[in-house]
Amino acid sequence: MRALHRKLLRDLWHVKGQALAIVMVMASGVALYVSQLSTLDSLRRTRDTYYDDYRFADVFAACKRAPDSVADQVAEIPGVALVQTRIVAGVSLDVPGLPEPAMAALVGLPEQGRPALNDVFLRRGRLPEGPGEVLAGEAFVIAHNMQPGERIAAVLNGRRREFVVVGVGLSPEYVYSLPPGAVLPDDKRFGVFWLPETELAAAFDMAGAFNDVSLALDPGASPDEVVRRLDDVLAPWGGAGAVARKDQVSNWFLQNEFNQLETFGTMVPLVFIGVAAFLLNVVLGRLIATQREQIAALKAFGYSNSQVGRHYALFVIVLVLAGAAVGSGIGAWLGYLLTGVYTDFYHFPVLHYVLQPRQPLTAAFITGVACLLGAFGSVRSAANLPPAEAMRPPAPPAYRPTLVERLGLQRFLAQPSRMILRQLERRFYKAALSVGAIALAVAIVVWGRAFVDSVYFVLNTQEYDVYRQDVTVSFFEPRPRESLHDLRSAPGVLAAEPFRSVGVRLRAGHRKRLASITGVPDDVTLNRVLDAELRPVKLPAEGLVLSRSLGNALGVGPGDRVTLEVLEGSRPVREAVIAGLVDDYIGMAGYMRMDALSNLLHEDSRISGVHLLVDPARQADLYRQLKATPAVSAVGVKRATMQSLRETLAQNLLISTLFNIVFGTVIAFGVVYNNARISLSERARELASLRVLGLTRGEISYILLGELAVLTVVALPLGCLLGWLLSLATVEALNT
Repeated sequence: MRALHRKLLRDLWHVKGQALAIVMVMASGVALYVSQLSTLDSLRRTRDTYYDDYRFADVFAACKRAPDSVADQVAEIPGVALVQTRIVAGVSLDVPGLPEPAMAALVGLPEQGRPALNDVFLRRGRLPEGPGEVLAGEAFVIAHNMQPGERIAAVLNGRRREFVVVGVGLSPEYVYSLPPGAVLPDDKRFGVFWLPETELAAAFDMAGAFNDVSLALDPGASPDEVVRRLDDVLAPWGGAGAVARKDQVSNWFLQNEFNQLETFGTMVPLVFIGVAAFLLNVVLGRLIATQREQIAALKAFGYSNSQVGRHYALFVIVLVLAGAAVGSGIGAWLGYLLTGVYTDFYHFPVLHYVLQPRQPLTAAFITGVACLLGAFGSVRSAANLPPAEAMRPPAPPAYRPTLVERLGLQRFLAQPSRMILRQLERRFYKAALSVGAIALAVAIVVWGRAFVDSVYFVLNTQEYDVYRQDVTVSFFEPRPRESLHDLRSAPGVLAAEPFRSVGVRLRAGHRKRLASITGVPDDVTLNRVLDAELRPVKLPAEGLVLSRSLGNALGVGPGDRVTLEVLEGSRPVREAVIAGLVDDYIGMAGYMRMDALSNLLHEDSRISGVHLLVDPARQADLYRQLKATPAVSAVGVKRATMQSLRETLAQNLLISTLFNIVFGTVIAFGVVYNNARISLSERARELASLRVLGLTRGEISYILLGELAVLTVVALPLGCLLGWLLSLATVEALNT
């Protein structure tokens, strides 16, 4: 072992406590980077393999009812390689042990062979072969602890049917299995079932017809152009608007999760790496200051400037390698845990966590470069220090009255307090960096909690201020307004409020967005439209009110006109004036008064569903009636939905909050510990002299710890401000 290497080991042992603190900070940043990006990489690999193996389609569309011959017209669209038509129907379920009705999507399977697109992975059991047999989605089966052979009842086109579950399956269409209109899965109240298409055709009078089509495209084909042409083909048959794979609901949510992982995996580790670089600069600078005579001796014995510089650079590299190794191990463990969490939300046939070498290597490279740049000044000063100058002790600092003394405020402070302020002012640069590092630790904790609080604020706002109803009943088709009276007289109903919802494609110039327009009554009290200040929005007699996010996406504001392509019925095209924008919290939606929406659509007053306020003592009676009502497509129970949301959020946000607290504590500990050790080392003679002059241990401790206390107190409000700014940046980055 060379002499410089032995010296390096002695130096590391001499500052082992500070070195360990630096390694912990670096390891935290590396662990976050590795865990987030390796989980992202595992999810992407799994998704891509699943999509390829089970032939996930490139374009999707639904319609009212189209004859099978229309498939030939679809196949003639330029760029279409493969067409698959089928029948998909929404039904209500009567699940044993579940009081309220559940929802299901019934998907038709071909009589012979496997689906050409969106194939089904068979987890266990077998595919349905005869009448009354279904293949159940795995998420629903797990939520209800079902087994092959169990029975489940559904209402098909007004007729109650019982099915036997013969197998459990998965599909790339439902990796993220969402009930209609929801943003989080509810596996207890929504399931996907596959059954022979002939049975669906008989139940819904769809023989020789289809209402759902999926397309695979030729390489290089434009999905947007195919979507446009497919809409034209399906328009006479009640087309509901085609979407490319990027906008397919399950894939869209999955891609947004990937974006979130990428944002968190790159933004937060940079904070830790920056703090580690700062700590290395401080520690190395102090080490070089105490080794001036050793540097002079090394140069006197013939070591060159580059050899001395490499020696101290190697000090940095050893710590970086240690931090990268520890952080990679912790990151792999956290990534494995995160992968387990994602299996509860995203349903893949197999989801294995795989750590690719590039993640730890990239993390080590980024950390190494940042730390070497941070320590560059100290290393250069060591390499360029002339031997003769190194033999002399460093020049004492220039002493002058501090700001407190120039202002005449010293008479209000005891001598130890004045010593603390002098030290901070004379080493202002070091104090400022220490404050910044501690503030970053505070910011990480604030940022984590602010994100959690923001989510729960929105959730509470929706539950208690916006959604004031207990139950929402949706119909398969818009019905005459007289249907409202039937629900008003249902058991336990205290109040009933209708709504009209219609899917549209909004166009403004070259911009377009799929959205829904909700018509609300004039005297709305249950499902209200609120602005950012939680004030009810009074909808104008005419005109369209848009969510601000939707207005921004379309580039329109009050007074502008937009084109609405209605995606139901005869698919009329209308124009509407933007009457205003509203800062609502969830979704990109449009709102109109019900009579204004009816006039716009040129239809009689019709409703898509009803919001109900229900007597809790009569809920069971109401649910029994709704389960037997053929026209009802979905029943949303606010209590059950919110409970499911809270359970889901609690599981995930608890983990992220724990990570933030632990890693924020690591930064704070690393910064404060290093400052304490360096201050003690630099002022050892001074403090010993004060002891000789009669100061007590308490007074000496006050001088040493008071400096750290001042830095911490100054850092707290700054950290809160940085946390707030970081929270704003995160919300903007994740806002969809």
